[in-house]
Amino acid sequence: MRLRRRVEPVSRRRLCGLLVLGGAGLTLPGCGYALAGRGAFLPTDIASVGIPVLQNSTTFFEVEQVLSEKIRTEFIGRGKYRVQPEAGGADAVLTGQIVAISVQPVGFTDQQLASRYQFTVTMRVAFTEARTSKVLWSNESLTFREEYELATRSNVAIQGAAFLDQERNAFDRIAADVARTVVTAILEAF
Repeated sequence: MRLRRRVEPVSRRRLCGLLVLGGAGLTLPGCGYALAGRGAFLPTDIASVGIPVLQNSTTFFEVEQVLSEKIRTEFIGRGKYRVQPEAGGADAVLTGQIVAISVQPVGFTDQQLASRYQFTVTMRVAFTEARTSKVLWSNESLTFREEYELATRSNVAIQGAAFLDQERNAFDRIAADVARTVVTAILEAF
């Protein structure tokens, strides 16, 4: 004996309820919801942001230049603020210090040559309103990590300039992540 499932027609009331819920879902973006990374909880009188070169307390050469430029680029990408490379005349100023950078091997080839490294950056950052000197956002121990592969040829370790070039590529990637994280934290008050 086969059991038949009885399909009941959708009532008009239930259909109207589903349509109302669907319509409400479509209007949520107009109710204050926005994509992450696009909010701004800074005072409305901040139109310009000064981002002078970060201080470098490490032995790594020119990383402060790369990080400062990536943070400026990220602010510019948000489109709301005029960004300048100095503090003077800005409505708010981002200052920071690169406290430590470490590069540690985390993977090895069959010949026991390092093939994968973990790159770690620790820094202090503060975002201050220039007129009142009020700190709007700060973090004393931002830490970022990224692993990267070190290309080796057969059983020959990479030497000198080639190692530094690969290290710089890894630092460029981590600098972009640092910049995105810092600017999002400032703008969205996380």
